[in-house]
Amino acid sequence: MLFGIFFAFWRMMQILTLIPTLGMLAYFVHIYASSNALTPNYILVLFIVSVLGAVWAIATLFTYHRAKSNALFVSFIDLCFVGALIASVYELRMIGKYNCSSVDKSGSPFFAVSVGDGHGFSVSGVDVQVDKTCAMLKACWAFGIMNCIFFFITSFLALLVGRGSGRKEKDVYVRETHYSRHGHRRSGSHRSHRSSHSGGGRRHAYV
Repeated sequence: MLFGIFFAFWRMMQILTLIPTLGMLAYFVHIYASSNALTPNYILVLFIVSVLGAVWAIATLFTYHRAKSNALFVSFIDLCFVGALIASVYELRMIGKYNCSSVDKSGSPFFAVSVGDGHGFSVSGVDVQVDKTCAMLKACWAFGIMNCIFFFITSFLALLVGRGSGRKEKDVYVRETHYSRHGHRRSGSHRSHRSSHSGGGRRHAYV
């Protein structure tokens, strides 16, 4: 029960981070597709892995009782997603070198809040410039790193559940085998006792 709660929690964390990731990357894929240009690998690879990972996380979350019997398979698939996410994050590694925002002091000494054209804003005499494209890619990169850890955790939890269920099935099989053999021996002994008793009764009757 406790493993199930932890498993569901980390599955929810995966879904909550993968859906924004695939949404932002879908925005870039749409831009390249509408321009009849090839989508770069550092966007396309992470987008595909995010879509597959989100579908897998949702499917195994809502069918947990069915997936519990195949816990070792779930653990293996999660471990495969760990490798795929590591490769995706490696493809997008160059975004970590860029600074997506800059802060400059403005000349106004008064408290004011103003929003620009979507690339920056000013708060209390401070101008903040944010590169939207850079910020979105860096967020996707950070979510990818987080999901590497999340999928490793769920893979480990599923492995523990699989080993535990395997041991329980083995114990049940051993107990059933022991009871069946013990019952067979008892029935055999009762039969031999009854036959000997009935045989003795017959010899006593002839005498």
